[in-house]
Amino acid sequence: MTLPTSAEGLSEGRRVRSVGIGRAHAKAILLGEHAVVYGAPALALPIPQLAVTASAGWSSRACDGQDDLSYTMTGSASRALVTQASDGLRRLTREFKTLMGVTGGPHLDVILDGAVPHGRGLGSSAASSRAIVLALADLFGRELSEDTVFDLVQTAENMAHGRASGVDAKTVGAPHPLLFQAGRTEPVAIGCDGLFIVADSGVPGSTKEAVELLREGFRRRGGAQESFVGRASELTEAARKALAEGRAEDLGERLTDYHELMRAAGLSTERIDELVGAALKAGSLGAKITGGGLGGCVIAQTRPEDAREVTRQLHEAGAVQTWVVPLKGLDNHAQ
Repeated sequence: MTLPTSAEGLSEGRRVRSVGIGRAHAKAILLGEHAVVYGAPALALPIPQLAVTASAGWSSRACDGQDDLSYTMTGSASRALVTQASDGLRRLTREFKTLMGVTGGPHLDVILDGAVPHGRGLGSSAASSRAIVLALADLFGRELSEDTVFDLVQTAENMAHGRASGVDAKTVGAPHPLLFQAGRTEPVAIGCDGLFIVADSGVPGSTKEAVELLREGFRRRGGAQESFVGRASELTEAARKALAEGRAEDLGERLTDYHELMRAAGLSTERIDELVGAALKAGSLGAKITGGGLGGCVIAQTRPEDAREVTRQLHEAGAVQTWVVPLKGLDNHAQ
């Protein structure tokens, strides 16, 4: 059923029954953080276990022309976070309506229900934006191309983080790991059967702060940018080949090497380093910070038989929650 683009002709009953649903999921960066903004490649992993669902429906309340949207976020998010997200949602909704030629319309109620923790480098803002865009498209009966969805999500990401690379906006809707470079993506071949354990340090990171810290370091030290980007590119390409060719140990080593690159740039923290150390001590093949840095999560590549012990030691080292992401089956994951 295609719904009208304005309130005209909509009965109260029809509004109440009309609901659009959209879904997306979390992501983790395997390698390529920060360097991807400078044109280097990045490897990104979808986390289908951490999903976000948005529902958008017509409200019976009157629309005053300025505040035509009510937004609710489930869970225990802080008031400041909800306010910030709500401001971004209003901008995203306006962008959607402009792009789709939607004028006027009744008041909208949007509910966002998600399990992706905020500020952890897991793509919560991109996943939320994608789920909302898809919910609005469903509500208004519009078919959106992936490019259009990406452009809308990327608009919201640039608002949230400044200059966003686009890797989050792509991966939160991808069914398989991606290689991302210079705005282009391609699926990554998987030759390994292992799994990744993502561990939440419990401390939010700050992408904007991390980006500025890295830029300041580049400004102070001649050649630092070229060195960082060059090393990141080398490690990411080596990891891609190891993943495709089934060389699990080599993949793990490159992950740990990338953590050292991030740590040397001042982007890790004491707790993150402790979690990386705990994962390696427990038998992980490699471990690193994932995301922008200065907090957030650790990702550890682990053999299935070691997963229990790695998870136990991560929690002992301070992880507040963990998730297991098997490589097997990601190619068959349905959105």
